[in-house]
Amino acid sequence: MPHAHKGDTMRQAKRDSTDQGRNQIPLEEPVFASTRNSSLIEKRHQQIVEGACTVFFEKGYHPTTTREIAEACGMSIGQLYHYISTKDDVLYLVHKHMQKIWYDYLDKSDIEKIDHPLEKLKEALHHSLVFMIENRKLIQFVYSESKYLEKRHLEIVLDMDQKNVVGFWHSLLKDLNKTKKVKVDLDLASSIIAYLLAFLALRGWTLSEKPNRKHVESMVDFILRGLGTCS
Repeated sequence: MPHAHKGDTMRQAKRDSTDQGRNQIPLEEPVFASTRNSSLIEKRHQQIVEGACTVFFEKGYHPTTTREIAEACGMSIGQLYHYISTKDDVLYLVHKHMQKIWYDYLDKSDIEKIDHPLEKLKEALHHSLVFMIENRKLIQFVYSESKYLEKRHLEIVLDMDQKNVVGFWHSLLKDLNKTKKVKVDLDLASSIIAYLLAFLALRGWTLSEKPNRKHVESMVDFILRGLGTCS
């Protein structure tokens, strides 16, 4: 999944995942496009995702037609099929979009300027939880509809998640472990963190009030205590 500069931690996450023997994500975008103009493809894919999500969030993935996606993103069916080959391509692009905007969100938070590993982890957890709340419809959609991905896309999405999400937390925990011993296996801990972060988006409705800053702080504290980093 191509990203521009996303900070040292983002790059380290990819290096760490490679060090652990995971497969590389294919360099070529697995979605058909009739042009090789990468900037145009990226622009059109973003347009497709934004339009498709307005329909997906209202109707769900299966009931939505490609014609409705085309109308929502301001394209004709013919134009749409210049940048995708199936509706499954759109679902894949939504997954890719979610990871990209999360990375961008973290990039803007300036967590890379924090030198102390524990403080950096705290800020990354805090900003990620806020991101999950602010983008809860997208998170809910991705988690509920990913089972419909075709095998070729599902394998890539799972690999992206392992490298870009789990790998990111693994990188932060690895840095923290150099100064403050983490009491949980790093592979297990990074996977658990990636899972727990979706809680407020997926299960926030069970709380007595709408997820807010208090809940974010409680979740951060819960995760840090589970890691054994709280004295």
